[in-house]
Amino acid sequence: MSETLKTAVIGVGYLGRFHAQKYAALPEAELIAVADPNREQAARVADECGTRAVADYRDILDEVDAVSVVVPTQRHYEVARECLAHGVHVMLEKPMTTTVAEADELIALARTHGLVLQIGHLERFNAAILALDGVLNIPRFIESHRLAAFNPRGADVNVVLDLMIHDIDIIQTLVRAPIDKIDANGVSVLTSEIDIANARLHFTNGCVANVTASRVSMKPQRKMRVFQNDAYISIDFQDKILSVHRKGEREIFPGIPEITSQESLFESTDAIRDEIIAFIDAIRRGVPPLVTGEDGRLALQTALRISELLASAPA
Repeated sequence: MSETLKTAVIGVGYLGRFHAQKYAALPEAELIAVADPNREQAARVADECGTRAVADYRDILDEVDAVSVVVPTQRHYEVARECLAHGVHVMLEKPMTTTVAEADELIALARTHGLVLQIGHLERFNAAILALDGVLNIPRFIESHRLAAFNPRGADVNVVLDLMIHDIDIIQTLVRAPIDKIDANGVSVLTSEIDIANARLHFTNGCVANVTASRVSMKPQRKMRVFQNDAYISIDFQDKILSVHRKGEREIFPGIPEITSQESLFESTDAIRDEIIAFIDAIRRGVPPLVTGEDGRLALQTALRISELLASAPA
């Protein structure tokens, strides 16, 4: 596909507005329209991006090749299914759907129609994660902390589906083994949903991941530490820093090797722009996207398992 892709953004709230801006600025894409039932918001974003606004996304499905779906989570399945059924490629925000069965249906629909279904796990496009190639071997223990101040934008789901799912996706991509057992606990603080949670994931290959997410923290933090037989790797998603510590050839004490360290600081990049460029590239080249529907399903399945454990825990 060499021609410019005709695109649209469905749902132009806080995050959807950014999607619209990126499509409008890319030479590979033409932003045909933005769609949102909030007519005033849609008109504001359309005016900003030099396109037109519609209230009902179904009015434009015959005009576009690809869309970003950035509506509330509860509508992901309904909207994405309609788009895929119309032969439209879909970039779908995380969490993919509200159930695994819905995710399975979207994956099957995309496959049947030969369409790209990419899931919006934005941290996959973080420079510090992309630099892991050639560094990571076989993780044995992983620890992650994703802490944020409260933001009502994500309050329609619990903290696992809102924040922890980012790290679940990264961890499962790094470990590449099934989960054997999960332990979890959490607390509701500001909302009726769980606002701070910890999960311990036991993988069949012996790796263990300890994952903490909070949306009631005073100081933001997005860090992951990976331990393998030959190295300790620290990933700072927020500041784009990758630190690798390895055993050296000399000894600092008898039988105790020295530790050599290498730190890489990456320039800030526009992850949403990179994500959308990757989506367009996958469509044009006819290849699977970096974050597939299957990836989104796997992260969703684990996040829902954790959520079920938290819901069944004694108050």
